[in-house]
Amino acid sequence: MNRSGTVRPLLLAGLVALAGASAMAQDAPGYDAALAGKLGADDYGMARYVLVILRSGPTPMPKGEARDAMFQGHFANITRLAEEGKLVLAGPLDGVDGRRGIFVLDTADLEEARALVATDPVIAEGEMVADLHVYYGSAALRMVNETHQRIARKAF
Repeated sequence: MNRSGTVRPLLLAGLVALAGASAMAQDAPGYDAALAGKLGADDYGMARYVLVILRSGPTPMPKGEARDAMFQGHFANITRLAEEGKLVLAGPLDGVDGRRGIFVLDTADLEEARALVATDPVIAEGEMVADLHVYYGSAALRMVNETHQRIARKAF
C-alpha cells in the first residue's frame, strides 16, 4: 500500500496477470495427455506434416496393361507407406486443373517426403508430379489409418 492506503497499481496489475496466466494454464476440457503424447501433439493438438498434391505429369501412360500395372504399384506403395506409418492420409481429387490426388506424409522434412514420393510408380513413370508443402494440422490425423481399417467393409 502507498501512503493513502491504496494498493499500488503495479502490484495489482501483476496479480491480475498472474490470475490470468493461471486460468490459461488449465487443460482444455476433454484433454487426454496420454493420447496427445502417443500422437506427438503439441499444446494445440497439432503436428507438422508434408502435404503432397499430385498433378497430371508430362508423360501420361496410355490405357492398357502397363498403365494398370503402374496403378497397382501406386496402390501397393500407398499401402506400404501407410503400414510403415509414413502416410497418414491419401485420396483422389476430382481432377480439376490437373490435380488428381493428395498424400499427407508423417514428416515435416521436405527431403524425406521427396524420397518417399519418389518410390511411387506414378511419379517414377511421369504419370503424375508432386507439389510438396509443409502442413500444420491435427495430430489426430495419425489415427486415420487405424480408424479406417475398423470401418472399411471391403479392402482395395
